[in-house]
Amino acid sequence: MTGPAAGIPPEVAPVRPGQDLPWGRIRDHLAPRLGVDGPMDVLQFPNGAANLTYLVRFGDHRFVLRRPPFGVIAPGAHDMRREYRVLSQLWQAYDRAPRAFLFCDDTEVAGSEFMVSQYRSGIVVWGVIPDELGGHAVAHHLGLATVDALADLHTVDPVACGLERLGRPDGFLERQLAGWRDRWGRVAPWADRAHDAAMTAAAELLAGRLPVSQAAALVHNDFKINNCQFLPGHPERVASVFDWDMTTLADPLVDLGTLLNYWPDPADTDDDHAAHDPGMETLGLPTRDEVVDRYAAHSDLDLAAVAWYEAFACWRIAIIRQQLYARYARGESTDERMASRGRSAAMLSARALRILHAG
Repeated sequence: MTGPAAGIPPEVAPVRPGQDLPWGRIRDHLAPRLGVDGPMDVLQFPNGAANLTYLVRFGDHRFVLRRPPFGVIAPGAHDMRREYRVLSQLWQAYDRAPRAFLFCDDTEVAGSEFMVSQYRSGIVVWGVIPDELGGHAVAHHLGLATVDALADLHTVDPVACGLERLGRPDGFLERQLAGWRDRWGRVAPWADRAHDAAMTAAAELLAGRLPVSQAAALVHNDFKINNCQFLPGHPERVASVFDWDMTTLADPLVDLGTLLNYWPDPADTDDDHAAHDPGMETLGLPTRDEVVDRYAAHSDLDLAAVAWYEAFACWRIAIIRQQLYARYARGESTDERMASRGRSAAMLSARALRILHAG
């Protein structure tokens, strides 16, 4: 049931060893609910680092199935119910959001909750800009388009798509700090002393310099270039945005800080750089200052405290990477990429402190 078939999209691959699911039960659950029939083929989107994402095909019908990773999950993390809630509504007001069709909370079907959404074909940039998108020559346009897609999201009226109760904007930053500090405590035993000390010091500085949120908007919470998809020949506009499981109604500058944390810049060094994937630093993207200026051109928010948001994002991503490493160290993940997550998390904790001291 997981074998390849004709017309395999280039962004998928055979299911990674150790990440197969009970496909027979899943097929029997999906077919009547999605209105499809016949055998089901399964491939995997291999580039993601946390949630397990699969392409499931019934003949010409294609869907995306997402479920949390294996192992111990931090409270509130990898929330497939939330992702379904967002994507079953948001597509009506933000055409870059794929539509969700199904949510399953019966863990007997796939071993966890999961959701199924629309499949969209296109190009996701993972360190190289393919020729069909225009190659390196279009990197500047692609980067600005990514910022525009974020700014456009923040203009969506949550009421217009039934998401006005998605989160609690008041006190959001305080709750985020408390929640992520708790998550750090759960994975700190797998960190060395210097890393733990830097994370604790950064948390204290973040708490002491907490900005006042100026507005509430739909916040993606993991917005970056490789969560965006482009159509061939159109680097000037993001066609789709993926990975909505952390979306909430909150301070939109959290998203800008997240984007900056993932954004390479000529000022970066080998020991102090953004949390981007390999190759992103050579594309010729706009600088981080240009990212801020582009966002500012679409927003009336005061960006004076943007360094705080970037440092917060850096600190938070350090925790996420430590979670991934801890899951690997406990033997709950067989993905060898997770073995290096602890080293990058330590670099990010030092970077978060540096940004806070500089700001």
